[in-house]
Amino acid sequence: MNKPLSVVLLIIGAILLFYGLKAGDSVGSDVSRAVTGTPTDKTVWFLAGGVITGVLGLYGLFRGPGGAK
Repeated sequence: MNKPLSVVLLIIGAILLFYGLKAGDSVGSDVSRAVTGTPTDKTVWFLAGGVITGVLGLYGLFRGPGGAK
């Protein structure tokens, strides 16, 4: 994985986390949390996608030069 792609993945991960946190503070998520005890599926997908994408971006940045040959 090259460095520019890793940076893009890291930025996308940060954006998804931001939207996930915003969605978690929404009225719909509050109602869902009150009724079911869990946030909405949209919130969970944003947060999970942000974490996974961010981790992939960080892995690509700190993996070092080279790779599997």
